[in-house]
Amino acid sequence: MKVTALAGGIGGARFLRGVKAALPDADVTVIGNTGDDIILHRLNISPDLDTVMYTLGGGISAERGWGREDETFTVAAELAEYGVGPAWFGLGDRDLATHLVRTQMLLAGYSLSDVTAALCQRWRPGVRLIPMSDDRVETHVVITDEQGRRAIHFQEWWLRLRAAVPAEAIVSVGASDAKPAPGVLDALAEADVVLLPPSNPVVSIGSILSVPGIRDAVRETPAPVIGVSPIIGGSPVRGMADACLRAIGVETSAEAVGRHYGARGKDDPGSRGKDGPGARGEGGLLDGWLVDAADAGVTVPGARVSARPLLMTDLDATVAIVRAALELAGV
Repeated sequence: MKVTALAGGIGGARFLRGVKAALPDADVTVIGNTGDDIILHRLNISPDLDTVMYTLGGGISAERGWGREDETFTVAAELAEYGVGPAWFGLGDRDLATHLVRTQMLLAGYSLSDVTAALCQRWRPGVRLIPMSDDRVETHVVITDEQGRRAIHFQEWWLRLRAAVPAEAIVSVGASDAKPAPGVLDALAEADVVLLPPSNPVVSIGSILSVPGIRDAVRETPAPVIGVSPIIGGSPVRGMADACLRAIGVETSAEAVGRHYGARGKDDPGSRGKDGPGARGEGGLLDGWLVDAADAGVTVPGARVSARPLLMTDLDATVAIVRAALELAGV
């Protein structure tokens, strides 16, 4: 079986661990979000790609869900002593090696796809991990604070401000000129099932879909497309997806997010929101939408909806969620 998944960081990575366990012989391709990428200290950092790689390769911090296990922060502490920031980004010593290798390879002329494949040679995540694009795409957030109306990098809004300052717009800078990375469109066209894990629908899945050609490829794939809700009982499973959804005018509910994605061939007027990554109201992506048992009764016009417990409390629970998604897909 060929499985293609669009994934952000922690939630997507944990779901993919369930995919690997449920389908140990499957050919799995993961299209990773790079909209969160940021350059700090002249280092190219790809948080979501690294989270997927570390999680599936057995190196992730189980407690944090990001960064390396048994991590130390000596370099970060020394930078702080020099008064060099930003202090809000957790740059670990082990993690630093990954960013150094990535930056050196990019400066040598390798593409981000090539670099990601090389890094995965060490971690052997058991999936083919490819970035959504080899072109630079950054998610920026427009806010108004004591400095006036301005745009800041998503990471600063998310980590330093904790999304406490309302986002007036969320923009994928560079997305309109980006191209899907090699293998992205083929992976969608050739899949037996396409999965949208419970990643942030705006700045993870939405960022991937903002790259021209990817949304159309999802809509046109002959494979069933199944999404898993990141919202349970009106609250995000993890993180601050509600702040992102407010920025694009979408209610924080499993039904609203399902309608935001939309059923293939359907245009749900109720899903229309402001401009931003993933904010186009036409949706038109889903054949099936898996929601939590707390949200039984949710409807997405034109898509099959199924309800079951969605908390990924351990690997067995995650495998059960994956199997429910595959059952919904009919594969």
